[in-house]
Amino acid sequence: MSLYRCPRLRVIRRLGKLPGLTRKVSIKTNPPGQHGMLYTKKASLFNVRLREKQKLRYHYCVSERQLLNYVKKSRKKKGSSGKLLLTFLEMRLDNLVFRLGFAPTIMAAKQLVNHGHIIVNSTAINIPSFGCQPKDLIATRNSIVSRNLIKRNLDSSGTILVPQHLFLNKENLEAKVISLVNRKSISLVINELLVIEYYSRKL
Repeated sequence: MSLYRCPRLRVIRRLGKLPGLTRKVSIKTNPPGQHGMLYTKKASLFNVRLREKQKLRYHYCVSERQLLNYVKKSRKKKGSSGKLLLTFLEMRLDNLVFRLGFAPTIMAAKQLVNHGHIIVNSTAINIPSFGCQPKDLIATRNSIVSRNLIKRNLDSSGTILVPQHLFLNKENLEAKVISLVNRKSISLVINELLVIEYYSRKL
């Protein structure tokens, strides 16, 4: 799943808008498949929960095992398991790189991190799942290739709405994590409690 290479618009038509997966917008509005236009059957409760889980997987580009581990981790901590799950996913390095506008999608952000273009606290990090914390400094590697690549991504993305928990210095291509993510700042429209309910039968 983390290396999803199939048609992305097919996923968008089935699950709805997923900013982390692709910027493209499908002209067709009906679900994919031969009988997509004729499918009017009411979705079961399991189907609704499954769709919400799939939204998280495709948007954040994580595997089933990774998502299950995040759910286990969120259930062990005090507080709302759904909000903690979204916090863990939002504080991943690849997601923060995407939210800062350094990459057009989370998949592209993974590639930036894997190729060593991103530095965290003056240390090169090539692990997309690296969990960032408040006061962490995210910067671009001091090389012409890295800086030109990220500048091109910033220019092509247009106006960037940087979330409140991040501060971006666009001139120096540096950013700082101010605090943990706020639920209102998450761009994905999802009911995280349904995801916890989906995994409750497996834990």
